[in-house]
Amino acid sequence: MSEITVVGGGIAGLVASIACAEGGAPVRLLEAHDQLGGRGRSTDGPYAANFGPHALYANGTLWRFLAERDLLPPVARPALLAPVVFRVDGKRRRTLPPAVLRALPKLRGEVPDDVSFREWATERASARAAELLSHAAGVFTFDHDPGRLSAAFVWERFRQAFLDLPPKARFPRGGWSSVIERLEAGARAAGVRIETGTPVTQLPSAPVIVATELADARRLLSDETVRWEGTRTVSLDLGLQARRGDAYVLWDLDESGWVERYSAMEKTLAPRGESLVQGQIGLRPGEPVEDGERRLSALLDLGFKDWRERTTFRRRMLLDCRAGAVDLPGTSWRDRPAIDRGDGVFLAGDMVAAPGLLSDPVVTSALEATRGALTWAEGRIVVPGKDAGSVAYQRVGE
Repeated sequence: MSEITVVGGGIAGLVASIACAEGGAPVRLLEAHDQLGGRGRSTDGPYAANFGPHALYANGTLWRFLAERDLLPPVARPALLAPVVFRVDGKRRRTLPPAVLRALPKLRGEVPDDVSFREWATERASARAAELLSHAAGVFTFDHDPGRLSAAFVWERFRQAFLDLPPKARFPRGGWSSVIERLEAGARAAGVRIETGTPVTQLPSAPVIVATELADARRLLSDETVRWEGTRTVSLDLGLQARRGDAYVLWDLDESGWVERYSAMEKTLAPRGESLVQGQIGLRPGEPVEDGERRLSALLDLGFKDWRERTTFRRRMLLDCRAGAVDLPGTSWRDRPAIDRGDGVFLAGDMVAAPGLLSDPVVTSALEATRGALTWAEGRIVVPGKDAGSVAYQRVGE
């Protein structure tokens, strides 16, 4: 079987390399940086801050992939009794607005992808409820205005994140670096040849899986069609001197922001007597990062009194098309850049044609790319079978 080259050592690349090795292929994994993990890592040192908002869902594909291989790290569950604060009309609330509670039972049936979520929710509930629910979706879309997105895109993710009870969000102990460490160990145990500090400037010989950010894949493939709608998000990590009364979650129903005190679930993420907090808010079109940070700071004021004076660690990040794909009305995940690019080249990542919430497209696309790469590595290509829905194989070149 031909060697399969995987470009990119983030979650998609690690999943693909493990799956390819399990399929019997020799695998080489190339990572430009000195460490594996990409956006899946956490910072080193006393504050284990993730590179962007992360949650591991027990009803998601990454969880299943890890569990099936005994690679799951120890995880913490959401603190169900911890204080959740909502921002509504610029004010602090302890409960969801009644308009939202009345609307939830009405949002049933088939959800279309050709209308906006705001339009679909308004028809079934009310304009007020639709607006509040639209902003509530900022936590998993990272968009400045989730109501403008496809109704199917928003509501399917809302149900998976919040309505599949009990809550399925899990938080790896020690931060997401623990997930990467498990994946790396799994890859090495499977015989994957890992080369870090190895930038790739030319596309390797097929079969190859390109598991990089979409912009890097576009350059490597010299294909300007490898594009999709993303978001610009400002993220702020804070180490704070702990104070009783700080919010556990600060859920913004005004401007689609979200703040979470991760150390409330996992105390080792910050030094003793301190809290690790991460917030994010979508940037509006053309909005400078500084303006977005000011809006996020105003949100923090509602849940963390005197947080500026208590700050012991601070990191600001701009996540430009680095928080996954979003689908506009009239589009779905099927319209995103195809995984199979032809000639033994395959894409994997969070912005390609694969379904699911957060890390789901990463793993789903990696496994789909693996199937194609293994077929190619065996010297076969898929051709239509005689019967509907069937496939046959023939040798490459025949």
